[in-house]
Amino acid sequence: MPTPSLHLKTLLGDYPVTRALRTGSIKDASLDFDFADVKVPNTAFKRTVRDMEFDVSELAIVTFLQAVDVGVPLVLLPAVVVSRFQHPYLMYDARRGVLGPHDLNRKRIGVRSYCVTTVTWIRGMLMAEYGIRPDEIEWVTFEDAHVAEWQDPASARRAPHGKDMLQMLEDGELDAAVLAGPPEARPHIKTVFTDPETDSALWQKRHGVIQINHMVTVRKSLCDARPDVPEKLMDLLIKSRQIGLPATAHANHPMGIADVRLPLEFAVNMVYQQGLIRQRYAVDSLLYSPTKA
Repeated sequence: MPTPSLHLKTLLGDYPVTRALRTGSIKDASLDFDFADVKVPNTAFKRTVRDMEFDVSELAIVTFLQAVDVGVPLVLLPAVVVSRFQHPYLMYDARRGVLGPHDLNRKRIGVRSYCVTTVTWIRGMLMAEYGIRPDEIEWVTFEDAHVAEWQDPASARRAPHGKDMLQMLEDGELDAAVLAGPPEARPHIKTVFTDPETDSALWQKRHGVIQINHMVTVRKSLCDARPDVPEKLMDLLIKSRQIGLPATAHANHPMGIADVRLPLEFAVNMVYQQGLIRQRYAVDSLLYSPTKA
């Protein structure tokens, strides 16, 4: 009698790199994926780290590190499913004059949450490239962090209930805001980084890494009970990337410990420098490897 496949409750976005896995174009007969009906994965990250709802979950790298920092039993797979350079997402209202990154000291910046990974990368760039410390900006937040134990620093304050970030930006209640993208029919909303594409290319040339957004995590208890599962998941993710992306795009979605190590180490250092985690974790302590089983 055949062994029944292992049912895995899974949170994983629909991206070119994951599509073959999500659609069942590639399979492992021993694994049965139950994909959560969530169109925007980050809206369910609290369910991952607070409720431990998923066996396998995509997770923002800052959320994962903060979860590990408070003892949430998750293991990281060396698989980047979302990465992007964050320069295009910091915006301002040009009707009040030009605003560049060097002008942001003591300004008010609207952010969905203080610990959003995009915001963390932007803070890191402002600190490293322009000498502006996180506590020299007033961060206006609209949501709690994914990890319940996190408390925002004194430089952050919550926007009044019911306020809209874009409207606050246009009304002059914010000097800049981290937005999901350029808002439609608002040509006056400009990027703080004047040439985001060039700035991104120069940043990568200086540092030699990508800016990680989301990686894949697995319940530690599942890894302990079934050490074969993480390896099977990695095999499926690598095959899905092979089908969904040309080889020239693989560097933006590194998979495997050797390829993930440097960008992940850079991200850990940045998150630690901003005080979002209490210790600078070694990469090998975060990543699953068969020797941990």
